[in-house]
Amino acid sequence: MSESPLKAQITEAMKTAMRAKDKERLGTIRLVLSEIKRVEVDERIDPDAARITSILDKMVKQRRDSIKQFTDAGRDELAAKEQGEIEVIQEFLPKPLSDEEINSLIEEAVASTGAASMQDMGKVMGMLKPKMAGRADMGKVSGLIKARLG
Repeated sequence: MSESPLKAQITEAMKTAMRAKDKERLGTIRLVLSEIKRVEVDERIDPDAARITSILDKMVKQRRDSIKQFTDAGRDELAAKEQGEIEVIQEFLPKPLSDEEINSLIEEAVASTGAASMQDMGKVMGMLKPKMAGRADMGKVSGLIKARLG
């Protein structure tokens, strides 16, 4: 099994951060690689780029949740640390979709699934998720679909 180009890119970024003695960046990249390693061991697979993207997406989502909790608790320094980690992780994610691209993909999915009501929400989400993984906040997308079908 060969290593995914995305994983190779992350490993290279770790080496660069080590050489630059960039502790925060290095720490975040090591977290990413350990999460990829955990998936490799737990699922006995060599994750492809799509699987690694979903791992990164999940890590960003966890940090967004943490930022909200830290901000609510007045722990701005911890929220800032999480934000810094998000910025490093996002470097390895595909370019985010613009609002126009998101709306266009939603319209396309609604049209091709024939979705007419909220009962069709699952079909539309199922079609969009693989196309948008790591490129859009799926919570926001879900809200847009609800507004469209509602």
